[in-house]
Amino acid sequence: MIIITQPAVTDAQIDHIVARIEEFGLRPQVMRGETRVVIGVIGPDDLIRGKPIAAIPGVESVVPVMKPYKLVSQENGSLPPPVSIGGVKIGSGQRVVLISGPCSVESKQQLLSIANSVKNAGARVLRGGAFKPRTSPYSFQGLGEDGLRFLAEARAETGLPIITEIMDTRDLPVIEKYADCLQIGARNMQNFALLKEVGRSRLPVLLKRGLSATINDLLMSAEYVLSEGNPNVLLCERGIRTFETMTRNTLDLNAVPILKAKTRLPVVVDPTHGIGLRDYVPQMALAAVAAGADALMIEVHNEPERARSDGEQALRPEIFTDLVRRIRAVAEAVGREL
Repeated sequence: MIIITQPAVTDAQIDHIVARIEEFGLRPQVMRGETRVVIGVIGPDDLIRGKPIAAIPGVESVVPVMKPYKLVSQENGSLPPPVSIGGVKIGSGQRVVLISGPCSVESKQQLLSIANSVKNAGARVLRGGAFKPRTSPYSFQGLGEDGLRFLAEARAETGLPIITEIMDTRDLPVIEKYADCLQIGARNMQNFALLKEVGRSRLPVLLKRGLSATINDLLMSAEYVLSEGNPNVLLCERGIRTFETMTRNTLDLNAVPILKAKTRLPVVVDPTHGIGLRDYVPQMALAAVAAGADALMIEVHNEPERARSDGEQALRPEIFTDLVRRIRAVAEAVGREL
């Protein structure tokens, strides 16, 4: 169930609510928004039923949650709090946030060039992989901590907060030193040990949908993160594997309005991986805005033909700049803003 506290609830009352829930043999999860505090209650239904939780001082209402993703659910109907990445709020209503950068950090010069290009075009968050999961063990695996340092230098120069992928629980301490947001890639969406570890991190988590994962699978993976105490999760639709071979993946834009209706978490769309073909990324980005995505993650490379990973799907800076203009027009047409 979800406990919605009164607007003027005090810290002492929250502590009392938490203590009472624990006395019932249940597990509380406190989530603080800008105007409200919401407390998720985790435990067997037979322990929850019949408990006088609504009578506890500071409680405004109690909403039963029948879905297995109790913390992720948006059944109470309240506007979810945005997730902040280095001060950039995603999921705050009508604004669309652009996240952009190269697939892999290849050098300091490469990253700084791209970071300045995407910032000037309108991006508000920089993405770049320092640790890269690749299909082949012989492919470029990333620069590791050197890549993280280059990302930090790009942030210092441009002011853009950074998102980078984590692949191994052992890398969390070093990545936390540099990053503003942790990305869980599609291949690790059901790496439950990793999900639990980032759930104990102070950093927000961008969780990508697995290659063959259902929407429910994605939500249950997000539940793992939230159940460990980290409420700052963004869900990313990045295409799923279907029978279609004309494109890299099938970008499931059906998922966007469904996720927006069923969860309290911001929804990000990655059209780059979703279609995997540079010429068609812009069209899918525009469609994602119209579908209601809170943010877009778009790969940009200054020399795609020399990219060490995914060059065939990365946009050149000038194409990205033109796309941002079109994204702004679509956003305004559907009552949103960039």
